Amino acid sequence: MTVDTSSEELRRRAVDTLTRARDRTTLLTSSVEDNDLTAQHSPLMSPLVWDLAHIGNQEEQWLLRTVGGRDAIRPDIDSIYDAFEHPRSERPTLPLLAPAEARAYAADVRNRVIDVIERTPLHGAPLLDAGFAFGMIAQHEQQHDETMLITHQLRRGPAALTAPRPPAGDTTGLPSEVLVPAGRFTMGTTAEPWALDNERPAHQRLVPAFFIDTVPVTNGAYLHFVEDGGYAQERWWAPEGWAQIRQHGITAPLFWRQEGGQWLRRRFGVTEAVPADEPVLHVSWYEADAYARWAGRRLPSEEEWEKAARHDPATGRTLRYPWGDGEPTPEHANLGQRHLQPAPVGSYPKGASPLGVQQLIGDVWEWTSSDFLPYPGFVPFPYREYSEVFFGSEHKVLRGGSFAVDAVACRGTFRNWDLPVRRQIFSGFRTARDV
Repeated sequence: MTVDTSSEELRRRAVDTLTRARDRTTLLTSSVEDNDLTAQHSPLMSPLVWDLAHIGNQEEQWLLRTVGGRDAIRPDIDSIYDAFEHPRSERPTLPLLAPAEARAYAADVRNRVIDVIERTPLHGAPLLDAGFAFGMIAQHEQQHDETMLITHQLRRGPAALTAPRPPAGDTTGLPSEVLVPAGRFTMGTTAEPWALDNERPAHQRLVPAFFIDTVPVTNGAYLHFVEDGGYAQERWWAPEGWAQIRQHGITAPLFWRQEGGQWLRRRFGVTEAVPADEPVLHVSWYEADAYARWAGRRLPSEEEWEKAARHDPATGRTLRYPWGDGEPTPEHANLGQRHLQPAPVGSYPKGASPLGVQQLIGDVWEWTSSDFLPYPGFVPFPYREYSEVFFGSEHKVLRGGSFAVDAVACRGTFRNWDLPVRRQIFSGFRTARDV
């Protein structure tokens, strides 16, 4: 009998990646009492127990029913856990599974999925090729894990999660900005097996020369904007952003407050001094855009960000990650909830791009100036609601991932998007300027 090594490796990767996601889901949902799981900690977020059962329901629908051809376990709850049918604000009013039932349901689905992985050929159809469907569901679960971590940050009360501090940073000798030369590069991907539809297809882009910050904008740098009256001067703000901060009385990043002449922040139940050397976090697109204007700069476009992250001018190659084609390690980037905060700038020199741009992956999602639009030749897959229904000027693109993102849902081509008012997400930015 001939063993298909590549198929066995793909199966192992699928199991390992799904297991890593479930371990994280378990941590996020077992670290608080059941009343915290069923509570809605913000109208912007679902109760944690909704996310838990939704993860199981999506896995059942795609991996058991669609891929495995198995009978439905709980078709009666499909509507309850349909994210498009029920906005987050109304989910607490639904007949949700209780915590114990949600845990048992998700575990039952997963046990059956492992059998499907062992029995399913990983080729012959787009959903099966290279185990795409299993990678898609692993990414889906990790994305909800990030959402649940946001809920933990919004939750009031004592700390429920702990993690070690990130490594120290060193910016000695780093230039403030890097020149990205003009020229073509390959944006997006056709070859990445688990890339999602909005990352495809690979295509050529001609990008004029520009300068981009070597590291993300720090709390210390952003504080200069705050203390210079940046939130009180309309001239720096897009009209919608100005209206937003005036309406809600916003004067600093979310979770910041000033006390006794010192700026403090709340981070997962702990109040601490705002660290000057960390990338600024919890700012909206409007805040990022206003800071950039105040600094005499601008936000980079999505194509500029990706060229700075992936293009190697010495070889002309487009890399998977800034450091090359190898998977991320703890020496490359701050990912996977390893640390419950961004790392100080200059912490990951081994993660730098060929041009010397640092911390492009992990730490904070970086706002870009670009609207979320399809690439030329875009084809929705495997369903329109993943990307296509969000295309347009309403959403802005974020790139690079955050400390809350797992490596499976973060690569040089990965595209995130959100409304420009959003601040609860783990968002920061870096700036650019024309040559």
